[in-house]
Amino acid sequence: MSVPVDRRRAAYSYDLDPDLIAQEPVTPRDEARLLVYDRRTRQVIHERFAAVDRFFRRGDLLVLNTTRVLPARLFPRRLDSGASVEVLLVRARSPETWEALVKPGKRLRPGVRVGWEDGTTATIAEPLAEGGRLVRFSREVSLVWLERVGAMPLPPYIRRAADGRDSERYQTVYANEPGAIAAPTAGLHFTDGLLDRLEAMGVRRASLVLHVGPGTFRPIRSDDIAEHVMDPEQYFVPAEALQAIRQARREGDRIVAVGTTSVRTLETLAETAQMDAQEGVSGWTNLFIYPPYRFRVVDALITNFHLPESTLLALVSAFAGREETLALYRLAVAMRYRFYSYGDAMLIL
Repeated sequence: MSVPVDRRRAAYSYDLDPDLIAQEPVTPRDEARLLVYDRRTRQVIHERFAAVDRFFRRGDLLVLNTTRVLPARLFPRRLDSGASVEVLLVRARSPETWEALVKPGKRLRPGVRVGWEDGTTATIAEPLAEGGRLVRFSREVSLVWLERVGAMPLPPYIRRAADGRDSERYQTVYANEPGAIAAPTAGLHFTDGLLDRLEAMGVRRASLVLHVGPGTFRPIRSDDIAEHVMDPEQYFVPAEALQAIRQARREGDRIVAVGTTSVRTLETLAETAQMDAQEGVSGWTNLFIYPPYRFRVVDALITNFHLPESTLLALVSAFAGREETLALYRLAVAMRYRFYSYGDAMLIL
């Protein structure tokens, strides 16, 4: 007899003291706290992330998302009034034309022109879904230019402006493929030294890319979570990663996904029958994972603590169980763990 699944949005909520929302990252990275949950024994262990190697074994495959966050938050001025506005680049349609989110949205109608001190201008063009705009620039929007004029797009729950520290700390140490507007935050806890220790003990590594988009922060609006539609996000998986994943599955080794973005990419490979490809694969995924999803690739998950009623919390609930996940979150709140992007981490085995 199957157990009924609660698909009400309100069933994926919890109470959080706002003071637990991390506004700054810990230093060094791996000094974040780590809550470990063993699904088989239901044992809970509290550690520092620097000790995460205690829970790995030889042959495990660690899967990392190597996307790099763009300094995509721009603050030009209107050419007609001089008023400061905000443009958050989302994805490129061409080097000069980008999908973006703009503020104040109601006032930035099609045809409004904005500019920067270096003489670059842009025109707000047609509206897009979810309040977005197409923005046409007078120049190619290169990474060099963005690094000169842009700021890191910290999440809205971090109540301060991005500064120079965030340019380094809001990136994983292994980020190398520019294209995201949010960090795959579970990976922010890894240091080069920790990765070296894992490699020395026989933990293998595979890299893929999923460029995180604004859908990461969009809440589930439908009362029935099954009616929620995820924004598509672009992914790339090289041939060597596919080979490593197949080898791990063949030899019975654990596949440990770092972050929900890695999970969604790995499970998309299974859903789209791309796992057996002999060359690298790419595509767009809008896979929304919620209970009672049956995981076909991922055996263990490293993740941060996520917002109530979010798609990320639904994914974790599918992996660990909804009631179990909410109990772990209540425990984390009681023990004053730090939440969200710059917060602490969970390892679910």
